[in-house]
Amino acid sequence: MRIRTRLTLWYTAILFAILVVISALSYSVLRWSLTQDLDASLLTVGEIVRDVGWETPGSPLGDAAAAVREILGPEFYDKFFRLVDPDGSAHVLPPSSPFAIPPISTEAQQNAIRGEHTLETVHLTDGGLARVLTVPVSRDGQLVQIVQVGIPLERSQQTLTRYLQTLLVLIPLGLALAATGGALTARAALARLDSISRTARRISAEDFGKRLARDGTGDELDHLAETLNEMLARLEAAFAEIRRFSADAAHELRTPLTALRGGLEVALRADRTAPQYREVLTSSLEEVNHLIRLAEDLLLLTRSSTGAGAKASRVDLEPLVLDVFDTALRLAAGSGVTVRMPADFPSAAAGSLTVMGDAMALRRALLNLVDNALKYTPSGGTVELSLTRDGGEAVVAVRDTGVGIATDDLDRIFDPFVRLDTAPIRPTAGTGLGLAIARSIVTAHAGHLRAESAPGSGSTFTVRLPLA
Repeated sequence: MRIRTRLTLWYTAILFAILVVISALSYSVLRWSLTQDLDASLLTVGEIVRDVGWETPGSPLGDAAAAVREILGPEFYDKFFRLVDPDGSAHVLPPSSPFAIPPISTEAQQNAIRGEHTLETVHLTDGGLARVLTVPVSRDGQLVQIVQVGIPLERSQQTLTRYLQTLLVLIPLGLALAATGGALTARAALARLDSISRTARRISAEDFGKRLARDGTGDELDHLAETLNEMLARLEAAFAEIRRFSADAAHELRTPLTALRGGLEVALRADRTAPQYREVLTSSLEEVNHLIRLAEDLLLLTRSSTGAGAKASRVDLEPLVLDVFDTALRLAAGSGVTVRMPADFPSAAAGSLTVMGDAMALRRALLNLVDNALKYTPSGGTVELSLTRDGGEAVVAVRDTGVGIATDDLDRIFDPFVRLDTAPIRPTAGTGLGLAIARSIVTAHAGHLRAESAPGSGSTFTVRLPLA
């Protein structure tokens, strides 16, 4: 069911409930108001009839009725009255009265004996209903007569019936009009949503440049269009990154595969001696190892980017950094590069530096930074590894005195397969994923990796991790 249909149905159902409640209340108020008006009229007539005087039983009712009618005029129209003795025996109605009411009720008689008025609704002998007022007539503190004044409820019932019939006609008509208006309103309000939906369906992975139009009203649909546009921008950037990453990965894979294929083809063109075959196999093994390292790096980059496989445990950074330092000493052996740590390591002010994460992944990230520093630092240079505290963060810094990085390249050195034009001091068969993997691991640990450098002035890579 479409949204506009559901809105119309909900709106109509709520309006129907409101109309039913209001109609029931208005019907009850009208019935109460009619009853109050009848009771007030009966009280007026009853007091006048009582004051006419009924000292002796058997008084001429016809004359009394004429006198009351003359006093009240139109107020006495369609009303009736009769006299009842204290013992409950009723006198006849005036000769002109067409009404026949039942005997006085026990409650009305008892109230009259106590000198109280009684208002009640009784059934006439012809099947109709009447509102009857019972008024006691006392002389010298003695009840001498009981006067009953009544009025049929036929006219008030007809008024209530006509009002109810009017409601039964107007409520469905009002609901029909409201449903039509609600449907038109919902259609107009959701027209922009249909436009947004059609535009979104036309956007594909090959055409992420399109954006949803905004009316500038600042309403919910404008916010929806803005949110979708932001999502499309993120998707466009993600797809562009995936395309670039795929192209770079294909290029990196093609080079060793091409070399491997070329070596094998050359070996198969003619018979070779055993040393020649060994040379070809050795060269092929190097290319295979390069492919394995590339595949492992790609897998690690994917896992660290998604956080898959991370082991959340407490990691003490001091022994971890010392382990990385020992490995860096072995990597720098014979290169003429000095690897060192601050004299006060670990700093007493730093205290215990513990983070939550995967110790092996963090070690890999720091080793990648150290390895990168060693590659770009000439003989006689220095690589320094330090560990400090900055507020609620642990800070691991890798500083080198190498060739440095241009300012324009600082933002892209962490992208996969990016190699700068500056050749490394010591050529290696790197995959171009070391810094990308380091950044992904640090990001997966809710940390930040930042590079600061200038050409010829060395580089500093700073890792900030929240303390446990």
